[in-house]
Amino acid sequence: MFLVIDALSAAAEPTRRRILQLLASQPRTVSSIAAEFTVTRSAISQHLLLLAQVGLVEAEKVGRERIYRVVPEGLRQLQAEIDRFWTAELDLLVADAHALKSQRIERDH
Repeated sequence: MFLVIDALSAAAEPTRRRILQLLASQPRTVSSIAAEFTVTRSAISQHLLLLAQVGLVEAEKVGRERIYRVVPEGLRQLQAEIDRFWTAELDLLVADAHALKSQRIERDH
C-alpha cells in the first residue's frame, strides 16, 4: 500500500513536529536528532524521509553522514496551508473552549 501524505499531515505528527523544531535551530545529523528521542535511529530516519518527501527537510551527504536541514520554502508553504485552514470560525471555537474551561474552574472552586 502506498500512503500519500501532505506537509500539514506530516508536520501534525508529534515526533516529526519536534524534529522540525530541532532542525529550525540548526542543521543536524540523524544521530544528533535521534539522541533527542527514545525511539530508534531507524525510526527517526523514517520520519526524516517522510519530511523530505513532502518538502519540509532536505539532506546533504557530508562524508559518511547526512546533514538534515529545514527547507524554508517548504515551511512557508506549510504556514500558508495552516493560514488557509485557520479561519475565524476556529478562533471562535477556541474562545468558546477557553470560556467553558473558565466556567468549569469557577464551578469547581
